[in-house]
Amino acid sequence: MPSILSIAEAVPPYEIKQEQAMDFARELFTERFKDIERLLKAFQNGQIEKRHMAKNIDWYKEEQSLAEKNNAYIESAVTLGKQAIVNCLKNETFLSREIDCQEIDAIIYVSTTGMATPSIEARIMNLLPFRSHTKRIPIWGLGCAGGAAGLSRAFEYCKAYPEAKVLVLSVELCSLTFQRNDFSKSNLIGTSLFADGASCALVCGDEVNLRYLSEKKTVPEIINTQSTLMPDSLDVMGWDIRNQGLFVVFSRDIPSIIEEWLKPNVSHFLTENGLELEDIEHFIAHPGGKKVIDAYIKSLGIPASMTDISLDVLRNYGNMSSATILYVLKRFMENGGEKNSYGLCTALGPGFSSELLLLKWG
Repeated sequence: MPSILSIAEAVPPYEIKQEQAMDFARELFTERFKDIERLLKAFQNGQIEKRHMAKNIDWYKEEQSLAEKNNAYIESAVTLGKQAIVNCLKNETFLSREIDCQEIDAIIYVSTTGMATPSIEARIMNLLPFRSHTKRIPIWGLGCAGGAAGLSRAFEYCKAYPEAKVLVLSVELCSLTFQRNDFSKSNLIGTSLFADGASCALVCGDEVNLRYLSEKKTVPEIINTQSTLMPDSLDVMGWDIRNQGLFVVFSRDIPSIIEEWLKPNVSHFLTENGLELEDIEHFIAHPGGKKVIDAYIKSLGIPASMTDISLDVLRNYGNMSSATILYVLKRFMENGGEKNSYGLCTALGPGFSSELLLLKWG
């Protein structure tokens, strides 16, 4: 089965403490909400301590046009994306030798927070020595589920081309979509949660000899994947696209939807693969927020300790949309997995949708 050989991050330059973000929101929203202090408890209850942004916090206090925000997205996405790729291909934690860009057969680029044609991976290919015939597969619009979906598409590519090496690059600059004149509660909650980040994973097909590439004794193999779309749920999560840019759509019902919908979805997937939830040792969950993590625990009936890594990523990086799941997976891979142990990778996104990957350390 295709294997995930290396993962690396590129962290944006500006660190924002949650107290700074709360003060920023208080300044912006006080005149619109009489109960602003009650609403600001979302910043404290979310258990996020710090996040990283593409711009200094003062930049967000000024009115920015859609063009200005998108130009900032392109500039930062190219810089961070390039760095994430370099970090992934030179990662001594996972690789026994550097992987050359010339060895890469395809790049899957995932994002939902900015627009670019030519797409970001094409721009990066002009800065790094990739082969001109490298396949480009940009994916837009899957939101928080995008990182897991990118891994799934890399799995399918490597099943078709077992000699292939594929990069999954996710760059999300959620902060650049911020609307300072949007006084909705969705925007307030989004301001308490979302952050910027980039990550890159290397997925290799069966015919790639990992013995001479992997620094780890075991690596996660992708056994199977499942994509699920909930009917008639378009208003749960996504963007409302207006003249001023992207306005966040974020239903307050997401935690309850997870509680009701996730376990049957997961159970069906595991049963199809001859497993039960009790067989899963590594729960690799996209931490959409503290309430989302709590909903995972309640819905699946798993020990809270299985979400410790997800919660730690949320605490130190916030919700970076599609990139977040790769940050979580990286830490599981750094810890290593016992041979033949199973992991479940899960992320939820607009649609409303679910992406699941079954991993086995081999």
